[in-house]
Amino acid sequence: DNYSPNLTKPDISLKPLDVISIQLNSLQRNNIPFKDAGIEQVWEFAHPDNKRLTGPLEKFKKMIYGKSYQMLIGHENSEIKILSKDENRLVYEVFILSSDKKRYSYIWQIEKVKTNGSLKNCWMTTSVSSPKFLGEVI
Repeated sequence: DNYSPNLTKPDISLKPLDVISIQLNSLQRNNIPFKDAGIEQVWEFAHPDNKRLTGPLEKFKKMIYGKSYQMLIGHENSEIKILSKDENRLVYEVFILSSDKKRYSYIWQIEKVKTNGSLKNCWMTTSVSSPKFLGEVI
């Protein structure tokens, strides 16, 4: 992995809402400061268990450009609602307005890393559902 100094790293000071906001904001402006920086930022916050399933990074990029997640790239705005929370896991519903004026929602799960090592107790994304299409915005 070639790590960019521009990317935010998981850190125990970051709260779950920070983690999801960093990911959404970076996807919104995916190619700043370099091509696919947003996707790489999301990858930084993919939980180690998630990375085992979705990695390596090039495979993960293809997945984000696929039909379930491409509307997150360059989306116009997002709204985040907590569905459930406990001390180790938060489940959010994320509403997205895509650049082509369609609304979608995702179930986005963030969990505290339990393994030892540098990521211990950092909040990271364990899963993001397929999108639910909510209609067009006129």
